[in-house]
Amino acid sequence: MKISVIVPVRNEEQSIGRLLNGLTRQTLMPAEIVITDGGSSDRTAQIISEYDQTLTPIRLIRESAALPGRGRNLAAAQAGSEWLAFIDAGITPEPDWLESLARSAEAGIDVDVVYGTYEPVTDSLFKLCAVLAYVAPPYEIEGRLIRHPSVASALMKRSVWEAVGGFPENLRSAEDLLFMRKIERAGFKIVRAPEALVHWHVEGTPWGTFKRFIRYARNNMHAGLWSEWQTPLFRRYGWILLSALPVVIFGIKWLLVPVILWLVLLSARALVALKRNRARYPGNLLENILRFTVLTPLLALLDLATISGTLQWVVSQQRER
Repeated sequence: MKISVIVPVRNEEQSIGRLLNGLTRQTLMPAEIVITDGGSSDRTAQIISEYDQTLTPIRLIRESAALPGRGRNLAAAQAGSEWLAFIDAGITPEPDWLESLARSAEAGIDVDVVYGTYEPVTDSLFKLCAVLAYVAPPYEIEGRLIRHPSVASALMKRSVWEAVGGFPENLRSAEDLLFMRKIERAGFKIVRAPEALVHWHVEGTPWGTFKRFIRYARNNMHAGLWSEWQTPLFRRYGWILLSALPVVIFGIKWLLVPVILWLVLLSARALVALKRNRARYPGNLLENILRFTVLTPLLALLDLATISGTLQWVVSQQRER
């Protein structure tokens, strides 16, 4: 099975070497690695151009401004194989990642798409709490914990990518979710490969996480997915604001009520997150108390970022009218 690995990048000089090292040391070597640089202003393109191609060919496509969807589409269009494997920057694959995907594709009859799995890198308390806060917990398949499908660990026939019209090209995020949903609606045969594992390096700072979630919120609105994320959030905060209305009758002291309600809701969400992830991230009482202490304000930070990004999108839409 000849496979072209597709990668979109932009300003990834800190992580691109790690990704290339992982891809060129696979137990099943890719026929080629096709990378679209979407307008990097750092040394990303230079690092790719200078990388040793003794083990596998690396093709670099330069585009002045390409979001991830367009980057993947450009690379897929120029790839020479009938099977396309997708992975992202900021990801490190296990050595048998590609072989595991290919094995699952060949094991079934008329398999069109194979989704592997991923694991976030939780090498700090903040990263662990970030994963607890916003990454869906894994579930069990064939006795192994596996994450929900992701384009960051996927293999599919070129004909699948062509049939659904490729990735949306106007989104900075959520384009992968829309793409996978088009594949599912089209009725292609999809299988899972729990052993096809990649490691995702999540954002490691509060400020970086805040900016990322502002971007996520804007693109989620643009993609029309607001009902799945923003609606429950705004409904929750709407009830909190309504609880503040009696301040008109009872005075300023009543504001303690919505504040207490807000803290109770944050605490409840933190406890639920700890419970949902206890199989993957078990901890003793002291560890869970420490996680709860970080997780609760982190959830508030994510809420603020989501509200800010949503309002930014609304304002931008009004200006365009």
